Amino acid sequence: MSSSQFTFSIYLLTFAFFLQTIFGVSPPLYNICSGSENFTTNDQYESNLRKLLGNLNYQTPPLGFGLGSVGWYPYQTYGLALCRGDIAAADCKACVNEASNEIHKRCPYNKGAIIWYGNCLLNYSNKDFLGQIDNENWFYLLNVHNVSEPTIFNQKTRELLSQLAKDASFSVKKYAAGELNLGLGESTKLYGLAQCTWDLSTIECFQCLDDAIDQLPSCCDGKQGGRVVGGSCNIGYEIYPFVSA
Repeated sequence: MSSSQFTFSIYLLTFAFFLQTIFGVSPPLYNICSGSENFTTNDQYESNLRKLLGNLNYQTPPLGFGLGSVGWYPYQTYGLALCRGDIAAADCKACVNEASNEIHKRCPYNKGAIIWYGNCLLNYSNKDFLGQIDNENWFYLLNVHNVSEPTIFNQKTRELLSQLAKDASFSVKKYAAGELNLGLGESTKLYGLAQCTWDLSTIECFQCLDDAIDQLPSCCDGKQGGRVVGGSCNIGYEIYPFVSA
Protein backbone atom coordinates (compact mmCIF):
# COMPACT_ATOMS: atom_id res chain seq x y z
CA MET A 1 0.00 0.00 0.00
CA SER A 2 1.13 3.53 -0.60
CA SER A 3 0.58 6.69 1.42
CA SER A 4 2.53 9.81 2.21
CA GLN A 5 1.68 9.19 5.84
CA PHE A 6 3.37 5.80 5.82
CA THR A 7 6.68 7.01 7.17
CA PHE A 8 9.81 5.34 8.44
CA SER A 9 9.46 4.81 12.16
CA ILE A 10 11.78 3.80 14.99
CA TYR A 11 10.79 1.96 18.13
CA LEU A 12 13.15 1.38 21.02
CA LEU A 13 12.48 -1.65 23.18
CA THR A 14 14.38 -2.51 26.33
CA PHE A 15 16.03 -5.80 27.04
CA ALA A 16 13.23 -6.59 29.45
CA PHE A 17 10.69 -6.48 26.65
CA PHE A 18 12.46 -9.25 24.78
CA LEU A 19 12.51 -11.43 27.88
CA GLN A 20 8.94 -10.79 28.95
CA THR A 21 6.69 -13.83 29.01
CA ILE A 22 3.15 -13.23 27.80
CA PHE A 23 0.23 -15.57 28.19
CA GLY A 24 -1.99 -15.21 25.13
CA VAL A 25 -1.30 -12.68 22.40
CA SER A 26 1.10 -9.87 23.27
CA PRO A 27 0.24 -6.25 22.40
CA PRO A 28 0.99 -5.05 18.87
CA LEU A 29 4.51 -3.93 18.13
CA TYR A 30 3.35 -1.22 15.76
CA ASN A 31 0.64 -0.32 13.28
CA ILE A 32 0.06 2.12 10.42
CA CYS A 33 -3.29 3.39 9.16
CA SER A 34 -3.36 4.60 5.57
CA GLY A 35 -4.37 8.24 5.35
CA SER A 36 -5.11 8.22 1.64
CA GLU A 37 -8.68 6.91 1.50
CA ASN A 38 -11.47 6.07 3.94
CA PHE A 39 -14.74 4.16 3.76
CA THR A 40 -18.03 4.72 5.52
CA THR A 41 -19.94 2.39 7.81
CA ASN A 42 -22.01 -0.28 6.07
CA ASP A 43 -20.67 0.44 2.57
CA GLN A 44 -19.56 -2.28 0.16
CA TYR A 45 -15.87 -1.86 0.95
CA GLU A 46 -16.47 -2.57 4.64
CA SER A 47 -18.41 -5.70 3.73
CA ASN A 48 -15.61 -6.91 1.44
CA LEU A 49 -12.98 -6.14 4.07
CA ARG A 50 -14.80 -8.19 6.69
CA LYS A 51 -14.96 -11.12 4.26
CA LEU A 52 -11.27 -10.75 3.48
CA LEU A 53 -10.28 -10.74 7.14
CA GLY A 54 -12.47 -13.78 7.73
CA ASN A 55 -10.74 -15.56 4.85
CA LEU A 56 -7.30 -14.70 6.20
CA ASN A 57 -8.25 -15.96 9.66
CA TYR A 58 -9.23 -19.27 8.07
CA GLN A 59 -6.38 -19.59 5.52
CA THR A 60 -3.35 -18.54 7.49
CA PRO A 61 -2.98 -20.86 10.53
CA PRO A 62 -2.47 -24.22 8.76
CA LEU A 63 0.57 -23.03 6.77
CA GLY A 64 1.49 -19.72 8.38
CA PHE A 65 0.53 -17.52 5.43
CA GLY A 66 -2.60 -16.42 3.65
CA LEU A 67 -3.49 -13.87 1.00
CA GLY A 68 -6.34 -12.92 -1.28
CA SER A 69 -8.77 -10.28 -2.48
CA VAL A 70 -12.52 -9.78 -2.24
CA GLY A 71 -14.86 -7.76 -4.44
CA TRP A 72 -14.55 -5.71 -7.58
CA TYR A 73 -13.35 -2.19 -8.31
CA PRO A 74 -13.90 0.30 -6.73
CA TYR A 75 -14.70 -1.75 -3.62
CA GLN A 76 -12.05 -4.44 -4.00
CA THR A 77 -9.76 -5.09 -1.03
CA TYR A 78 -6.47 -7.00 -0.99
CA GLY A 79 -4.74 -8.51 2.01
CA LEU A 80 -2.27 -10.94 3.49
CA ALA A 81 -1.34 -12.38 6.86
CA LEU A 82 1.98 -13.92 7.86
CA CYS A 83 2.93 -15.78 11.02
CA ARG A 84 6.47 -16.22 12.26
CA GLY A 85 7.88 -19.40 10.85
CA ASP A 86 8.50 -21.18 14.14
CA ILE A 87 5.13 -20.76 15.88
CA ALA A 88 2.41 -23.39 16.16
CA ALA A 89 -0.84 -23.22 14.19
CA ALA A 90 -2.85 -22.44 17.34
CA ASP A 91 -0.63 -19.47 18.18
CA CYS A 92 -0.80 -18.31 14.57
CA LYS A 93 -4.59 -18.45 14.63
CA ALA A 94 -4.76 -16.51 17.89
CA CYS A 95 -2.41 -13.84 16.58
CA VAL A 96 -4.16 -13.30 13.23
CA ASN A 97 -7.54 -13.20 14.94
CA GLU A 98 -6.29 -10.62 17.43
CA ALA A 99 -4.70 -8.61 14.62
CA SER A 100 -8.01 -8.55 12.71
CA ASN A 101 -9.88 -7.27 15.75
CA GLU A 102 -7.26 -4.76 16.85
CA ILE A 103 -6.64 -3.18 13.44
CA HIS A 104 -10.36 -2.51 13.14
CA LYS A 105 -10.20 -0.58 16.42
CA ARG A 106 -7.07 1.36 15.50
CA CYS A 107 -7.92 2.06 11.86
CA PRO A 108 -11.75 1.81 11.81
CA TYR A 109 -12.42 3.55 8.47
CA ASN A 110 -9.08 3.37 6.66
CA LYS A 111 -9.03 1.50 3.38
CA GLY A 112 -5.48 0.40 4.07
CA ALA A 113 -3.70 -0.65 7.26
CA ILE A 114 -0.90 -2.84 8.53
CA ILE A 115 -0.29 -4.19 12.03
CA TRP A 116 2.66 -6.13 13.42
CA TYR A 117 2.83 -8.48 16.40
CA GLY A 118 5.70 -10.58 17.66
CA ASN A 119 4.09 -13.65 16.07
CA CYS A 120 2.35 -12.25 12.98
CA LEU A 121 1.53 -9.36 10.70
CA LEU A 122 -1.69 -8.41 8.92
CA ASN A 123 -1.83 -6.08 5.93
CA TYR A 124 -4.72 -4.92 3.73
CA SER A 125 -5.39 -2.21 1.18
CA ASN A 126 -7.75 -1.11 -1.58
CA LYS A 127 -4.71 -1.16 -3.89
CA ASP A 128 -3.15 -4.38 -5.14
CA PHE A 129 0.18 -4.69 -3.30
CA LEU A 130 0.46 -8.48 -3.49
CA GLY A 131 3.68 -9.74 -5.03
CA GLN A 132 5.42 -6.39 -4.57
CA ILE A 133 8.15 -5.41 -2.09
CA ASP A 134 6.97 -2.91 0.49
CA ASN A 135 9.81 -0.37 0.55
CA GLU A 136 7.95 2.25 2.60
CA ASN A 137 6.96 0.74 5.93
CA TRP A 138 9.80 -0.07 8.32
CA PHE A 139 10.46 0.18 12.02
CA TYR A 140 13.17 -0.94 14.42
CA LEU A 141 13.22 -2.89 17.66
CA LEU A 142 16.43 -3.02 19.61
CA ASN A 143 18.04 -4.39 22.72
CA VAL A 144 19.45 -1.29 24.41
CA HIS A 145 22.47 -3.12 25.87
CA ASN A 146 25.79 -2.57 24.10
CA VAL A 147 28.42 -5.15 23.21
CA SER A 148 32.04 -4.67 24.23
CA GLU A 149 33.51 -5.32 20.76
CA PRO A 150 31.04 -3.68 18.35
CA THR A 151 33.11 -3.88 15.17
CA ILE A 152 33.57 -7.65 15.35
CA PHE A 153 30.05 -8.18 16.65
CA ASN A 154 28.52 -6.15 13.81
CA GLN A 155 30.52 -8.13 11.27
CA LYS A 156 29.35 -11.43 12.76
CA THR A 157 25.75 -10.19 12.81
CA ARG A 158 25.85 -9.27 9.12
CA GLU A 159 27.51 -12.60 8.32
CA LEU A 160 24.78 -14.60 10.06
CA LEU A 161 21.86 -12.59 8.72
CA SER A 162 23.22 -12.56 5.16
CA GLN A 163 23.36 -16.35 5.23
CA LEU A 164 19.86 -16.55 6.69
CA ALA A 165 18.62 -14.17 4.00
CA LYS A 166 19.86 -16.58 1.35
CA ASP A 167 18.36 -19.57 3.15
CA ALA A 168 15.00 -17.88 3.63
CA SER A 169 14.81 -16.70 0.02
CA PHE A 170 15.17 -20.24 -1.31
CA SER A 171 12.98 -21.94 1.29
CA VAL A 172 9.34 -22.84 0.71
CA LYS A 173 8.16 -20.87 3.74
CA LYS A 174 10.50 -17.92 3.11
CA TYR A 175 11.82 -18.34 6.65
CA ALA A 176 15.17 -19.26 8.15
CA ALA A 177 16.64 -19.24 11.64
CA GLY A 178 20.12 -20.14 12.78
CA GLU A 179 23.09 -19.43 15.01
CA LEU A 180 26.73 -18.50 14.74
CA ASN A 181 29.64 -18.96 17.14
CA LEU A 182 30.98 -15.60 18.28
CA GLY A 183 33.95 -16.35 20.48
CA LEU A 184 33.47 -13.01 22.25
CA GLY A 185 33.28 -12.15 25.93
CA GLU A 186 29.52 -11.56 26.20
CA SER A 187 28.38 -14.76 24.58
CA THR A 188 29.57 -17.74 22.61
CA LYS A 189 26.67 -17.66 20.13
CA LEU A 190 24.56 -15.27 18.11
CA TYR A 191 21.02 -16.22 17.08
CA GLY A 192 19.09 -14.82 14.14
CA LEU A 193 16.08 -15.10 11.87
CA ALA A 194 15.04 -13.85 8.44
CA GLN A 195 11.56 -14.04 6.92
CA CYS A 196 9.59 -12.77 3.92
CA THR A 197 5.94 -12.84 2.96
CA TRP A 198 5.32 -15.74 0.63
CA ASP A 199 4.01 -13.64 -2.24
CA LEU A 200 7.55 -12.47 -3.02
CA SER A 201 9.75 -14.33 -5.49
CA THR A 202 13.14 -15.70 -4.46
CA ILE A 203 14.90 -12.65 -5.90
CA GLU A 204 12.44 -10.20 -4.35
CA CYS A 205 12.70 -11.87 -0.95
CA PHE A 206 16.48 -11.69 -0.97
CA GLN A 207 16.38 -8.07 -2.10
CA CYS A 208 14.00 -7.16 0.70
CA LEU A 209 16.10 -8.92 3.34
CA ASP A 210 19.30 -7.42 1.97
CA ASP A 211 17.75 -3.95 2.26
CA ALA A 212 16.78 -4.74 5.85
CA ILE A 213 20.32 -5.84 6.68
CA ASP A 214 21.67 -2.59 5.21
CA GLN A 215 19.59 -0.71 7.78
CA LEU A 216 21.31 -2.36 10.75
CA PRO A 217 23.92 0.42 11.24
CA SER A 218 21.10 2.97 11.63
CA CYS A 219 19.14 0.70 13.91
CA CYS A 220 21.29 -1.48 16.06
CA ASP A 221 24.95 -0.59 15.77
CA GLY A 222 26.81 -2.38 18.54
CA LYS A 223 23.62 -3.56 20.26
CA GLN A 224 23.20 -7.05 21.72
CA GLY A 225 19.99 -7.57 19.77
CA GLY A 226 17.63 -5.96 17.32
CA ARG A 227 15.09 -6.30 14.54
CA VAL A 228 14.38 -4.48 11.30
CA VAL A 229 10.72 -5.04 10.51
CA GLY A 230 8.89 -4.21 7.30
CA GLY A 231 5.69 -4.96 5.45
CA SER A 232 7.33 -7.61 3.26
CA CYS A 233 10.20 -8.99 5.34
CA ASN A 234 11.98 -8.82 8.65
CA ILE A 235 15.27 -9.78 10.26
CA GLY A 236 16.25 -10.18 13.89
CA TYR A 237 19.16 -11.23 16.07
CA GLU A 238 19.93 -11.76 19.77
CA ILE A 239 22.67 -13.26 21.93
CA TYR A 240 20.17 -15.73 23.36
CA PRO A 241 17.73 -18.17 21.66
CA PHE A 242 14.49 -16.33 20.87
CA VAL A 243 12.77 -18.65 18.38
CA SER A 244 11.60 -22.22 18.73
CA ALA A 245 13.76 -24.96 17.30
